[in-house]
Amino acid sequence: MEENREEMLQEGGNEEEERAKQYVERKRWLFFGLPFTFTKYTVNDQVITINAGLLNTTENDCYLYKVQDVELQTSFVERIFGLGTVACYTGDNTHPQLYLEHVKNAKEIKNYILHASEAARRKRRTLNTLNIDADDIDMD
Repeated sequence: MEENREEMLQEGGNEEEERAKQYVERKRWLFFGLPFTFTKYTVNDQVITINAGLLNTTENDCYLYKVQDVELQTSFVERIFGLGTVACYTGDNTHPQLYLEHVKNAKEIKNYILHASEAARRKRRTLNTLNIDADDIDMD
């Protein structure tokens, strides 16, 4: 039952398979990597969703086309238990950094987000730009 929540869901053929990929992971304790938390991460080809809480719940969404960079962070203890933290740096105003903390298959999820975010930007025909502090430029 535990593995069903963590495994990747796939449907259809090759092209449909890419569109139907979805990762559902739970935040885990560092101690033995047990999933006894109330935080669930869902990543699909359009959006990253973080559901947190038991009584008071919070749902945070970020469109994949807004993801500018993805980083994999693994501490020594996380490596022992096969976990990792995926940091997503986004152009979202409310949450410029999203952390998928202590998840299994972290490298696979990071690679998926990286490629899916680029595909989402191309699909929407958006341009990924960085803030380079234009205030410092003289306007003579």
